[in-house]
Order: sequence, then structure tokens, then C-alpha cells
Amino acid sequence: MGTSDSPVTGPAKRRTIKRGGIVTIATVLGLVTAMGLTILGLGAADHAVASHDASSWLWSSLRSEMARVNGVTGRVDTRLQIPQGQGHKMQVSQTDRFLILRDLNTGQVSSLDLATLQITATTKTVAGVGVSVALQDDKAFVVDAVQGVVRQLDPRSLVPIGEAVHYPPGITGGTFDGGGHLWIAVPSEGTVSAVTAAPLPDAPAASGGAGGSGSSPAIVRTVDVADPSHDLTISTLEEGVAVLNRTTKTLTTVKGEDKVATTLTIDGLGALPPRTDGPRIPVTVPDQRHVWVVDPDKVQDFEVPGEGARLQPAVAWAGRFYAAEESTGTVYVFDANGQLVNKIEVKGANGPLELEVRENHLFINAPNSQNATVVDDKHDVRTVDKYANDVLGGDPPPPPPPPVKKDPPVGKPGAPRSVTATGGNAEVTVSWRSANPNGADITKYVVEGDGKTIEVGASQRSVRITGLVNGQEYRFSVHAVNAKGEGPKKQSNPVVPTSEVPDPPTNVTAEARPDGTVVVKWDAANGQGLQIRKYTVTAVAAGATAPAGESTSTELVVPAGELEYGNQYAFQVVSVNERGGASEASPISNSVVPFAVPDRPPALDVTTVAGKAGTLRAVWSAPADNGRPITKYVVEAGDNRTEVTGTSTEIGGLGTGANVTVKVRAVNEAGEGPEAAQTGRTVAKPAVTVTGGSVTSTSITVNFTVNDGGGNVTCRLAAGGKTANGSCTKLTVTGLAPGTVYNFTVTATNAAGNDTGTGSRTTSLVYGIATCNNGTAGAERTYCDSDREGRNGNEIFANTSQSSTQVGWAEPGTRLKAFCRKQGEEIYAYVYNSDKRSTWWIQVEYNGGRSYIPFAWFNLEGEGLNSTGPLPNC
Repeated sequence: MGTSDSPVTGPAKRRTIKRGGIVTIATVLGLVTAMGLTILGLGAADHAVASHDASSWLWSSLRSEMARVNGVTGRVDTRLQIPQGQGHKMQVSQTDRFLILRDLNTGQVSSLDLATLQITATTKTVAGVGVSVALQDDKAFVVDAVQGVVRQLDPRSLVPIGEAVHYPPGITGGTFDGGGHLWIAVPSEGTVSAVTAAPLPDAPAASGGAGGSGSSPAIVRTVDVADPSHDLTISTLEEGVAVLNRTTKTLTTVKGEDKVATTLTIDGLGALPPRTDGPRIPVTVPDQRHVWVVDPDKVQDFEVPGEGARLQPAVAWAGRFYAAEESTGTVYVFDANGQLVNKIEVKGANGPLELEVRENHLFINAPNSQNATVVDDKHDVRTVDKYANDVLGGDPPPPPPPPVKKDPPVGKPGAPRSVTATGGNAEVTVSWRSANPNGADITKYVVEGDGKTIEVGASQRSVRITGLVNGQEYRFSVHAVNAKGEGPKKQSNPVVPTSEVPDPPTNVTAEARPDGTVVVKWDAANGQGLQIRKYTVTAVAAGATAPAGESTSTELVVPAGELEYGNQYAFQVVSVNERGGASEASPISNSVVPFAVPDRPPALDVTTVAGKAGTLRAVWSAPADNGRPITKYVVEAGDNRTEVTGTSTEIGGLGTGANVTVKVRAVNEAGEGPEAAQTGRTVAKPAVTVTGGSVTSTSITVNFTVNDGGGNVTCRLAAGGKTANGSCTKLTVTGLAPGTVYNFTVTATNAAGNDTGTGSRTTSLVYGIATCNNGTAGAERTYCDSDREGRNGNEIFANTSQSSTQVGWAEPGTRLKAFCRKQGEEIYAYVYNSDKRSTWWIQVEYNGGRSYIPFAWFNLEGEGLNSTGPLPNC
């Protein structure tokens, strides 16, 4: 085979440079403002994060997050949330400056400036496998392998640079080598070519039209590596590219002017990693769990332990080879001689493993798990927790646990507060506010004065002292007592009893208001010739009295919280004149119960209702009602507002896969209390990903994964008019015909809707041997005698009857493909001296079509003389 090593100049390579967008990437949409990408726990753009060497961004599909892992420490230093990416597959391309993400589920491409951790642009591509993004330094390409279009983009704005490079459809590759060349393989031509990028403009290319300064990416080299239409796969090198011709099992390396082809003795389809580190190139055959290593000087091979074909292409790193097994989350490590030296278990991998050599480290990521692994060039292994919280962007720390309530130090009580004395006719009333108990309940108060000692209960913070002399000054003290002893004394104001006292107020009324206050009103007292200076109000509760306050008017508003909500109170008022003379206490008022709006509902929990679309369930505990019964709860979610009487409810009509904040307020006579709020997510439509499967001659098994969207999901497999229901990881349809291509559909359904995954499988072939009658009884044994005219084999019929059209003969021993069985006319034969008769006929392939042979004249391979084996009914 010849070698072409020059830019494309002739029509033979059929590639052109044309202006315009990538055909199946819609039209590049240009700059789209920030898509809501959020650094967890970070709210301001000025929290810039410097890029670090030896770091790599790793994807977590379960949490829709990127985590930057420092390869040296094996720790996450930044976490970044990606909106609407949960459960999605994400292609990650990164440099020290840029991070470009492509969501395979939606096709959206997003560019992130790592200097600011801000999205600079988004654009849309066709979803799924077939489009890829390549990034190196400031060079970015989107490769549409299906359409054969390679487009350079400005990584800052995702705007096209120059003109696209067009290849024939069905290319492969699209990875940079160490020299900055983007390598593309063209199987239809048997070539590989290198593309160089156009210079990036100083300022980001603007949305609309081609960017740059008029230059475009260019094909700088094309090399013939295979005959046209051979199956090619490539792996880029530090310089050049390695091309595996899977048709001829030949590995060709292209380095500079050198091209070296090595024929491999492999069975099955080989696979290469996208990039190979070092001179030794591993070629993996997953079905055989075997790896061939191509050296410049020799070829060696080794087997990978385990079972199954879910083996990923081995990756070369620092003189060793790392082969990842998806089904077990195990990475097998082999030395340069092919000896197994280590096994790395990625806990909870639950799917594919991503191996990438970057910044002198090998990063092993499990997108479906919180775990990853990093290996340095000394092959030291560190386990990474991608959900680490002690980092920039980590989840907000949980609230600190409440401080351990230690019993306060117990001591003697403090002094009573606001000790006041008012004089009456030969009497004094002393009142006070409570003392600090200092860790031990107050058991009593002691009032002393005029040689008297009066003990009152802890709830009786007012006492009337009689038998005093009018005109004589008195002073009283009050102190509290607890289990530790007596507290300090607090002196009252000096007081002089007098006979010149006003009348008590009348018509004292009380009203509890919804704001938690209580208003006490009364009629003005008769001062009996002296001016009333103030009124003192005492609150009377069950077994307790306490000063409620003083007023110079005929009204007192007791502040909210001064009185205990839910307790009954009544009030007495004393009028005090200008000389300090106090009246008798007024008649007691009506009783009231202070009240206010309820407290915030505690323990609100919002959960997904798995079996209902657009529905959340909220459960909470009843809060303190603060003096009035709770009559209902107001629940708000989105635009929905509902009222319930219990402490739980379901809220519907919230949309599919929606994050909704639910707010709950308790309502009593005072109104709505403060809200409790929590966010929940409604059921999202499921997402199906077909991951593999197997076939038998009459069945198809499909392996798949399902993101249930938070709902109760059911799964169904349909193929060939047959269905199977049950497991949402693997289903098998039976009763199919052998050797037949079947299109299948996997449908996952939950309350929010359904999603499907499709594909095709071909059932295995079944063969049988035409067996002529060789019995010994009568004329029957002559049926296949060659010397009898027309008796030279087994008859093949158009239908299941000997009276139908005979389409031909199958000589004894003829091997025929069998598809199914069908009942018809009874046929019998003496085969191997056994009477074999049946109404079954076997549909077989004959002369390019499908016809029927009697079961009596046909033996299925491996099934014995009297079996239709696995054949289904036609």
C-alpha cells in the first residue's frame, strides 16, 4: 500500500473546506448567557479560583456536579454544580484554562472559564454518541463523526472559527496528539489525517458569523493506512497516531515521516484508548479479556482476570497498563511484563469507569459514584471522595449540633427586680418582678420591714401589709429563696401610708389582642380632691399575682410575651394620687387568654410522591398554638395554595421533574404564623440507557440502566411482537425465531411519563439434518432408495402438507437452517428403527426462501431424534 503524506490537493480524498455551521449540530448558537451553573455554597463571581497543576475535573452524574481533584493530595478542592444534569452522561474536555462539557443526554455544550468559574457560553449539538469535543490549550473542535464535519470553535464563546473541514460521513477519532494535531480516521478511504487549528483571535469571537481573522483550520497531512472501508480505530500519541485496522488486525503507527505496520494474531475486535502515554501501545480485545502490547521492537500479550465482555480498552501509564472492568468497578494493573501487580476497586462504581492521564497522574473516575481514584507516576493510589464538603463549593455545612445542655451552676437566687411600694390607708402594697433562680427553683419570697417578716409563694409577687401607721415612712425589702439559700435583698422605695387615698378604679376590662398583647382599660378614679398621678395594674393568674405595669392614663397595653400564651389572666387596678396614696384594688376584670399566631411548624419534611406525577408530600409536626387552637395549615408550593387541617398533605400539579419549595404556615385566630420551608423534587420522566445484552436462538436479552426520576418505574422489552416486563436492569424476550434480526424497544415508565431505548439484535442460528427414512418395515424403507424413481431424498414443501407444492428435495445428511415449527398433516417415518411420527413441520431455509420439511424427516442438531428443541411456533 502506498503512502500519501501531503496536504490534500486532489479530488481523491473528497474533502473540502466550506463556510457554514456543522450540519447536525444545528447552527452554532453563539454566546448564550450563563445557564445557571453554580458553585455549591459560592454566591459571588469574585471568588475566583486559580487553576492548579496536577488537577482534573471529574463528573458525578448522581449529583450533577463537577469535582476538581488535586492529583498530588488526592483531595477535592472545588465542587461545581451543573444544572439539569443529574443522571446524564457527560463528556469532559479540559485544560488549565478551560473546561468544556458536553451533555450526551441533551447535546448541550458549555464552556467554563476556570479563572473565574463562570460559564462563558453554551451551544447545542445533537444528543448522544456521535458528536465529540476535543480541547487542547486554546484549541477547541467539535467533531460530528456521523456527518464527517470538523468545526473549530473559540473555547471562550463557542463561536465557529473560520470554515469547517468536511470529510466523508462516518469518520472516527478526533483527539489531539502531543504536538497539537487533531487526528481523524476516514474508514471509507482507509486514511488518517491531521488537522491544525487556526489562530485564536485576541478577543473572544463574537456570536454570529465566523470568528478569527479570516484563517481556518486546515488538513496538514493525510496518510494511507488501510484499504478503503476497513474498520479503523485510533489512539493519539505524544507524536502522531496509532491506527488499528480491525479488519486485517494490523496496528499502524504514524510518527513524523515514519509509518510502521504490525500484524497482530488476535481474534475478535480490538480496541484502543483515545490517547496512549509512552511508546508501548495496548490493544484490548474485550470479548477475550486479552491485551496485546505493541512495542517498537516486539509484541507481547496477557490475559485480564474475570469474566464478561465489559472490559474497557487498557490504558498505558508510567510503564504499566490499567484495564477497567465496568461490571465490577475493578481496574486490573499489569506491569511491563504483563504480570498482574494490583487491583484497584472503585467502590460503588455502578457503571463505566473513565481513565485519563493528565498532569502526570492517572485519574480513574466512576461517574455514577461519589468515588474516584488518582494514581501518580510512582503508582501510589489515592481514593477520592468527590462529595467532600470541606472545600470551596462544598455543601453548606450542617448546622452545628445544639450545645450540650449542661445543668447551670446552681447557686443562691438573684435579687428581685423592680421592687415598689405604694401606701394606702394604714397599709402598704409591695410588688416586684421575679428574681433569677440561678439553677434552682425559687421556693419563696421574703418581705421584711417594720419588724415584720412575711413569706409569700414564688408565684405571689405582690403582698399587702396592713396595720401600719399613717404618716410614718416605711421601707421594705424583698429577697428570694431557693434550695441553695437566700438571695440578696432588694429595697423598695420609701412609702408613707395615708388616709388621703383615692377611690379605686371601676369598670376594669381586659381584651386579648391577636398581636399577643393584652389591653386593660378602666374608668378614671375619683381622687377625692387630689390628682391621680398613675395607676398600677396587677395580673392575676391561677395561683399567682404579678405586677403587669403602670400607666398614667386609663389604659395599659401589656406587651406581647409578657404573659404566658394560653393561660388565663384577670386584672386589678390601683389608683395612686399625687401624695403617693394608693386606693384599694379595683374589682377584678374579666378573664382573658393572651394569644398570638402559632409558631413555625417544626420538622417539615418534603418528599417525592413516587407514584404520582407532579406531586410532593409534605409532613410536619404541630407547632405551639400560642393561646388559640390551630384551625388549619396553609400550604404553598409554586402557584398552588391549599388549606389542610392535618399535619400532612400531598400537593399536585407541580410539573415534571421540578424542584419546588413547599411552605407551611399554621393558622389560628390570630392569623398565619411564620413559615417553614423545604424544597422537594417531583418525579421526573425516567431515562433509559441500553448498555448491552445477549441472544440465544430464540431469545433476546437486553441489559440497560434506568434513571427512575424519583418515581416507581416499570420496564418493558418488546421485540418481534413479543414482550417481557419486570426488571429495570435486564429483560429477556423469548419465543423468537432463530437467525432473525429483531428491532427491540425498552420502555421505562413512571408517573411522569416514559422513555425508550432502542436497538437491534440477531438471534442465533439453529441447524438440523435432513434424515431419510431407513427403517426396515415394508414399502416405507424404499421411500428414499436411490434406485426408485423420484425417491432420492426428503421432500421440501411450500406448506405443512404433502399435498401442497413440493419445492424440492434435501438429500439425507443435508444441513438446513431451521426457524420455527408449525402443525400440519401427520407424517411418520421409521428412523433408526424407531417409529417417529408427528403433526409438526419445521420451517427451514431452502434455495434462498423459507419452506417446510416434516419433523419426522428432520433432526435438530444437539436435540436428539424426537425433539423440536427451542423452536417457537411459526
